Amino acid sequence: MVSLASPRSGRAPVIMSWSGELSPPAAASGTRLLHGDLDLTIHEARGLPNMDFLSTLLRRLCLCLRPPARRPSPGQSRGSVPANEDGRRQPHGHHLLPTSDPYAAVVVAGNTLARTHVVRNSEDPEWSTHVLLHLAHHATGVAFHVKDADPFGSDLIGVAILPAADVLAAAAAPIVRRELPLYRPDGRGRPKPSSAIVITASFVPAGEHQSIYDAEHGGVPAAYFPARRGCEVKLYQDAHVAGGELDGVRRRGVFEPGRCWEDMCLAVLGAQHLVYVAGWSVNTKVRLVREAMSPEMAAKVEEVRTTATDDDDNPVAAEGMSLGALLKYKSQEGVRVCLLVWDDKTSHDTFFLKTVALPSVQIVGTMYTQHQKCLLVDTPASGSTRRITAFLGGLDLAAGRYDTPSHRLFADLGTVFSGDVYNPAIPPAGNKGGAGEEGPRQPWHDMHCRVDGPAAYDVLENFEQRWRKATKLFRRAKAHWKDDALLKLERISWILSPSDSGAGDGDDGDSHLYALPDGHPDCWNAQVFRSVDSGSVKGLPRCWETKKMEAKHLLCDKNVTVEQSIHTAYVRAIRSAKRFIYIENQYFIGSSFAWPSYKHQEGRHHLNLLNLSHHLSESIALKVASKIAAGERFAVYIVIPMWPEGVPTSGPIQEILFWQRQTMQAMYEVIAAAIRAAGMEGAAHPRDYLNFYCLGKREAAAAAAAAGGSPEQEHNPAASSARRHRRFMIYVHSKGMIVDDEYVIVGSANINQRSLAGSRDTEIAVGAYQPNLRAGAGAGDGQVFGFRMLLWEEHLGSSEWRELRSPESPECVKRVNEIAAENWRRYAADDDDVAMQGHLMRYPVDVGDDGKISELRGHEFFPDVGGRILGSTNNNYWDYLTM
Repeated sequence: MVSLASPRSGRAPVIMSWSGELSPPAAASGTRLLHGDLDLTIHEARGLPNMDFLSTLLRRLCLCLRPPARRPSPGQSRGSVPANEDGRRQPHGHHLLPTSDPYAAVVVAGNTLARTHVVRNSEDPEWSTHVLLHLAHHATGVAFHVKDADPFGSDLIGVAILPAADVLAAAAAPIVRRELPLYRPDGRGRPKPSSAIVITASFVPAGEHQSIYDAEHGGVPAAYFPARRGCEVKLYQDAHVAGGELDGVRRRGVFEPGRCWEDMCLAVLGAQHLVYVAGWSVNTKVRLVREAMSPEMAAKVEEVRTTATDDDDNPVAAEGMSLGALLKYKSQEGVRVCLLVWDDKTSHDTFFLKTVALPSVQIVGTMYTQHQKCLLVDTPASGSTRRITAFLGGLDLAAGRYDTPSHRLFADLGTVFSGDVYNPAIPPAGNKGGAGEEGPRQPWHDMHCRVDGPAAYDVLENFEQRWRKATKLFRRAKAHWKDDALLKLERISWILSPSDSGAGDGDDGDSHLYALPDGHPDCWNAQVFRSVDSGSVKGLPRCWETKKMEAKHLLCDKNVTVEQSIHTAYVRAIRSAKRFIYIENQYFIGSSFAWPSYKHQEGRHHLNLLNLSHHLSESIALKVASKIAAGERFAVYIVIPMWPEGVPTSGPIQEILFWQRQTMQAMYEVIAAAIRAAGMEGAAHPRDYLNFYCLGKREAAAAAAAAGGSPEQEHNPAASSARRHRRFMIYVHSKGMIVDDEYVIVGSANINQRSLAGSRDTEIAVGAYQPNLRAGAGAGDGQVFGFRMLLWEEHLGSSEWRELRSPESPECVKRVNEIAAENWRRYAADDDDVAMQGHLMRYPVDVGDDGKISELRGHEFFPDVGGRILGSTNNNYWDYLTM
């Protein structure tokens, strides 16, 4: 324990624990809600102890090594040496004897939010690191942990505290170069009498200047890529929307549903120069077009029918062309085809071996988790020119991903889904069959988008940065590798490309790239966001290039450069919300500092080690609480899978369900406290403002009977029970959010630490809105509104109810909850002939007036497949992977 006192206050010292939190006695008087943006610069540290002398001396004695003889040259600064011209030299000191390699970590409520770069061999390091931290924490202060970096771990040198009260006061009077004393972690005073860290800080509370539509900045200002005007965005749900589906929205002219996989196939067939694919998994046997085609697609298919071949060079009907055959066909036309995939050997090796002789096809497997999903092609622009078009979202071009809003379980297994029946929740039992070709298949719900205009070139830049990093890693193993696999667009005059002045630095320099003019009613402002780091992207500045880091709004994680702009975009959009938030996501886990289990010291230590630093769930809860305090209506709808993909009784899935329950309860408790504070106890319930849902389907008996069955399934209880009841969950793979029917985010990022940290899974997303439909006539009737109504027609079975136009209203919440509750009752019933209205169901947990989550009576386990709905955990080695 460490005794700390604010250097400018006369207060008695407070006690700070190892994790950077104040002890309970101090917390009772010093805990504050830090909700806003902390603009922080960590300048330097002074008077640090030598943490490396003894260990280095022993190592040299054992290895008989001489100490370095080089002395610092005259005129060199005390903490660093000048970097060479390209900034590659890492800052370090020049002591005759080895000393500490310090860096600083910023810790709030046990979560490490940022770290400086390491300065080698220095007791007076200069960092000059600037970070913008988004806070939504109840904390006693902001802690600064100064550590010594070692090859086998880091030693804590000392800790300094900026009290929460001082953070909040920095909103009115910014802190300028304040010196905070450092104290030992063992409570024995300061490491040296002069040990200190120097910071500058200012604070902007949430709600002040937080609009996502800020005219001055245009979108999210703290992002690598700026907001782009003149874009065209097309939103999709699922892989395909067949004729006759979702006719309600179409009939009223609100929104015309798209056919995502068909549009991608059409774009690839029409490409003349490049096809770039990035994906978590790419299965070359997947067929993109399976059902009745649009007139445009039919015409294109007819055009290529006589020239297309399959993977074995046999003629194939164009409408049945697999992804591999499609890419091979384009490469034979001279189109440059590049695939950036995760290193999943089962997904693409066969295709790679058969196309390695084609010079236009290049495949790179990444050594980290590549979770970005995008397709880039060249498409017609105006006249004879061409431009870049990007598709992105939950685009897994893999087995089991093709689906439509009807989400068939047993129907068309031998035609539309032939060879593509996928259900990981019902694996074979021993040598006996699982779901197999008899079903039920696991339906797949997703969200995607197409982007044209300047923002598409930011997606292209991301792909090129990723590609160059991946090829650099593989270059030594593949001596024949060529650096020129990517096309240089600036050398192809008829393909529009960014100007030198406008590329990546502003939103007005590339008006020739506009897909639609500024004043067009269908014009969009779009902005690309990412979760990446310097281990997955080439071209990011190095951590010690602090000016470049600040200009691109990047974070430092010791010696790794990190971009977290997806997290920033979600936070900004949530804080901008005025009426409602609608989310569909594959996962919903976060804000571990607010979890019920965090209140127990053992659980707290475990969660601090995992460092779930993102706080989207807490930001949503605080948004609802602020609306309750202001007496304004607000509603949040969150759609997640019934259980994560896999077997729900397995250890990892139960872990995820447990963390998900903790996240839900932390949110509901914040809202319940706000209801009590507003004097509405008994008149309002947390579910009047926040609700979680899942999707499920029960199919008519005729379809299940037509699918047939196998004797092996009788030996698999899950398979036979699901077939008997003709039901299964619809897996939600979407990664999107809609705010106020005006702003939409669609991408590859899940709401968990893996996707939002920036230093783990690589992710990409786009945020967009139509500026000409935000105010005045037509407000709320744009494409975002139409897309949300289309999703709700799929989920609710109808979009005719007037109250659905106002999702924040109590009437809308009541209507949706009544349908969802009845659908769950029908889904879980043992009756044979039970029809559901749409697919939306309440998530099967009970929420008390106090916000606590408990089992829904009679529904402790998932139907058919088993597994506790509330999950369980043993704090084991799965945690880092499941969060």
